[in-house]
Amino acid sequence: MNIHEYQAKALFAKYQIPVPNGKVAFNTEEAQAAANGLESAVAVVKAQIHAGGRGKAGGVKLARKKADVTPLAEEILGKILITPQTGPQGKEVKKLLIEEGVDIAKELYVSWVADRASTSIVLIASTEGGWRSKRWPRTPRKRSSSSRSIR
Repeated sequence: MNIHEYQAKALFAKYQIPVPNGKVAFNTEEAQAAANGLESAVAVVKAQIHAGGRGKAGGVKLARKKADVTPLAEEILGKILITPQTGPQGKEVKKLLIEEGVDIAKELYVSWVADRASTSIVLIASTEGGWRSKRWPRTPRKRSSSSRSIR
């Protein structure tokens, strides 16, 4: 199943899991309106494509003031993001998540991955967070996994 970050966060919020306030935007006007509706002075403009590594590819930008959202949205919307998960053809950004800036005390990455070779679902958790954990940290203290058969 492929869902965007904004869709996953809506599911989290439905079950009272805290997430930053944010809104999806399909154009620069919606992006600026979403930013103006946030309580924080800082906003994050995030490309919504089905691929990891968006930040390293230029698809996640920090707007230190709300007036910066429109130019950042213009820069990202329509851009072809190329990440290790998109392949060389990349994916076009057609929507953004405009989210309040928050102080990050600790970043965690959690993922369920289908391991077809063992017909198991593997839960991966890492203190390295985001794209770094997709490389599977070599330091055992920084990662943990568990698997269950799906037969």
